[in-house]
Amino acid sequence: MTRIAVIDNHGQFTHLEGRALRDAGVDAAIVDNATPPEEIDADGLVLSGGPDIERAGRCADYLDLDVPVLGICLGMQVIAHELGGRVGGGEYGGYADVTVEIVDEDDPLVGSLAPETRVWASHADEVKALPEGFSHTATSDVCGIEAMSDAERDLYGVQWHPEVAHTERGQEVFENFLAICRS
Repeated sequence: MTRIAVIDNHGQFTHLEGRALRDAGVDAAIVDNATPPEEIDADGLVLSGGPDIERAGRCADYLDLDVPVLGICLGMQVIAHELGGRVGGGEYGGYADVTVEIVDEDDPLVGSLAPETRVWASHADEVKALPEGFSHTATSDVCGIEAMSDAERDLYGVQWHPEVAHTERGQEVFENFLAICRS
């Protein structure tokens, strides 16, 4: 059975991420973000959302575990920050209903979504510049970089929360990630 570790960055929806993965038929465990990388035994990682990058624990260390990684909101920002991208405050902040436009229909994570998909997202902080090697895969009127991928290194990020009921086709994002983990 596929094992996914959901790294808990103290976000309010982390438990929903674990639930969405278990609903997809995998063994998903929520793991504190202070856990040493060598103690994590998983086929993939989800870096959860959370309040701020200063509380992201050891997330940077987990990027070297040689398993696929999906960063959600803060998790995406951690990936970008640690790999040389730029993160900054969003113009709109707060949680809101946003329509994202998928700009790379071949992307293994978000390419299967509708060309315009309504999501629930926080834009207090957001990725302003991609790290080297990443592709820009979704955008919106609120945020230029709503999703990013480095398929060669199996590193992915979405600014939105696929685990909440307000997000259309959110479960599909998790299922796409699981397909990546199994390939």
